Order: sequence, then C-alpha cells, then structure tokens
Amino acid sequence: MPTKKGALPGIVVDKLRVPGSIAVPLGEEQVENASRRNFLRRGSTIAGSAIAAGTAGISMSQAAPLAIPESNKGYGKPIPADDYGVPSKFESNVRRRRTDVLKNRQNFSDWSMTPLQHQHGIVTPNGLIYERHHNGTPDIDPKTHKLVIHGMVKQPLEFTMDDLMRYPSVSKFHFMECSGNGLTDWLKAASTTVQQTHGLLSCAQWTGIPVSWLLDEAGLASDAKWLLFEGADGAGHVRSMPLKKVLDDCLLVYAQNGEMLRPEQGYPLRLFVPGWEGNVSVKWLRRIKVGDQPWHARSETARYTDPMPDGKWRQFSFEMECKSVITRPSGGMNIKPGAHEIQGFAWSGNGKITAVDVTTDGGKTWQEARLEEPVLNKCLTRFRFPWDWNGGPANIASRAVDSTGYVQPTVQELAKVRAIVGFVQHHNGVFPWSVSASGEVKNAIA
Repeated sequence: MPTKKGALPGIVVDKLRVPGSIAVPLGEEQVENASRRNFLRRGSTIAGSAIAAGTAGISMSQAAPLAIPESNKGYGKPIPADDYGVPSKFESNVRRRRTDVLKNRQNFSDWSMTPLQHQHGIVTPNGLIYERHHNGTPDIDPKTHKLVIHGMVKQPLEFTMDDLMRYPSVSKFHFMECSGNGLTDWLKAASTTVQQTHGLLSCAQWTGIPVSWLLDEAGLASDAKWLLFEGADGAGHVRSMPLKKVLDDCLLVYAQNGEMLRPEQGYPLRLFVPGWEGNVSVKWLRRIKVGDQPWHARSETARYTDPMPDGKWRQFSFEMECKSVITRPSGGMNIKPGAHEIQGFAWSGNGKITAVDVTTDGGKTWQEARLEEPVLNKCLTRFRFPWDWNGGPANIASRAVDSTGYVQPTVQELAKVRAIVGFVQHHNGVFPWSVSASGEVKNAIA
C-alpha cells in the first residue's frame, strides 16, 4: 500500500522551485507572489514567439485601436422583480449530464454528474451538484412532512419541519461523493471527460442540526449500536449506520449553499454523512430507527463491501479515501504550447489534505503543487501548479496526501490489496491524462 509522505519525491512546501532556479526558503505569501510573477513573465516572453502566439495575449502596440463595445453604448436588460438568477446564456454548456458511459437510458434510477472541468472554486453551485435517484424525485410538502425517531430509545419522538428549524443551526463545508465515482475507468479508458470519470463528486455548505441532538432528546438504550435511516421516496431508500459515526458528525440537513434543499437533493430534509459514500446520506428523510445491529438488505451488503485478492470481501467500506484529479487541462480539452496552470481538486473522507504532488512525465518525477485556502476537513481542496508545456507528448496526473499520512495510490498498488473485477467501487487511484503533440488531452488509463 502507499507509503508515508516522507518517502515521496517532490519539493518542500516552504520552498519555491521553478525551471532553472535554485530552491530558496520563502514564506507562503512570498511563494505565491514569486510564482505568479514567474508565471506572468514566462507568458509575456511566450507572447512574442511564433510557437505560442495567442496563448498569452499580444502587445498593445500590435493591436488595433481600442474600440468601444456595443455593451458600452446603451442600457442593459432590467432584472425582473420575480426572477430567480441564472447563469449567463454564454455559459449554457455548463450543466449536469446524465450517465452516458453505463448506457442507462431510463430516468427513474439514474445519476446526474457535476461538470468539474468548469468548477472554479471548492463550492459546487446548487444547480450543478451531482445527484442519484432510485425511483424518481418526490414532490414533498414541508408543511406535512414528518420525521420519526423510534426503536431502542426511551421516548419515541415525532418532528415537523417547523420543529426542526426551531433548533439552533450549524453550517459545515464538506464534499459528497458517490461510491461508484470512476467505476468504469479502473483498467481501461471508458470515459472522455472529467465530468464522466469523476463527476459523481460535489462540495457544498450544508446547514441543519446534528443528529446527536435529537438522539439525546429521545434517549438511547445502553446497548444501541446501529441506526436505520429511511427516505420518503418511491424506492423507500434505506441505509444502516453505526451509532458511533452518527454521534460524531452526521447532520440533518435542510439547506445547501444558502438556500433550502432542491428536490433532487432531498427537499425538505436529508441525512448528511461527512466523508462517507454518498448513498448513506439518505434523502427525503422520514424515519430513524435505533437498534443493536445493522439492517442490511442483500443489495446493501454488496454495496458496503469490497472484493479482495484472496476471494474474501472487506466489509463495511464506508469511507471515501484520499483522492485527487486534475480538472484543467483534462479530457476533451485542447491546449497550446506555453505557460499553463494545472488545476484540480483533492479530498479525503478521513481528514484534511496536506499535500498534492503533480507529475507531467507519467510519474517519473513529481513536484508539489500549491494548495489554495481554505483547506478544510472532509472538503474539496483546490490545488494549482505552473507548467511550461514545450509542445511534446506529456502524461499528467496528481496524487494527494491526507492528514493521516495516507498517500493516494496508483491502480496497480490498489490491485495488490483489492480484486479489481466486476462492478468495483471506491476507486481512489491516481488518474492520468495524456497530452498529444497536437495539444489534445485524453483519458490515459491503459
């Protein structure tokens, strides 16, 4: 399995290393300023060369006189008083897309995937957050919706939405990821874009109340160990959760990114389980039952296990382990030689991201990328790395390290401890993109 961070090649976080320079100890702000100046300086030099014309602008002395645009010549459109804001019409290509790799052509049980290649910060807009539904999306009136807590409790309780919203609220930033994210691209390139390979991933600010508060009011039996959570959708989505995790950080959520949940995200109420696979964050939540053992249906048992090389199965695979992916440049894009900034996201269900290494030569050498603040627990972390592409074939990838010391493994390393056969989930392997001499970026899984 992966080694600790000390065994990884790369650069020390408080030093700057760029082509042709000497590593010098610098503070974080100095590193950022020096890196930005160096990047812009390279871009200015490149702008005057034929090899990369157009990649960094042109000199004003070469440009036509600055014209007044049409938008400067008159009134803009008024904002309708009853309008809900939407993106510019020029961003109409930025949208979720249904599964198109698994050829699932019915819409009652499906996925909608986040366009990570167009996400510029760690927060995913509400209209682009990935979703998974098992029997369509119910339309639930919050005035009639109720949550029941029963089972091994001293006092069964029933709550309306008004009851729940009278509690003091908390807001937390966390990622959410489907356990099947990347399952089609273990050993072969089945997908084209990062939306297809990693789009079952989003990050948001979740607002609600800790589940522990309500369990405390109900009073847990001394031998309570597991909880059942059931949704009010047509599938009656049910998941079991160990009590220890629920008491630690699970939330009853009714708002997301500053507005009430959208129907496909569980309106009016859902469970949110930080750092664990998305399917346990039950949407349209109506019931919590306390017991002393898990209620696992056959399909649930399979979902919570991973096949092992010796024929056995690892049980209760809930955590989404440390992972990263480059989103720019990524599959389906075309780039030109010259100065670029490699960008991407890293995340871990077991803590914070502490480092991300980037390779541009297929893993022969690695250099440490810059982590952009904020760096939060169980949250997307954005990383950035300046890259001078010389126009030759390249193979780029990232690998992340979390606060437990775990290093994101390659698929080959994962294959030594897990059997990669059939419908395998929890793919957190290093993911490569190839860049051809023509600038075409493609999925590089062999």
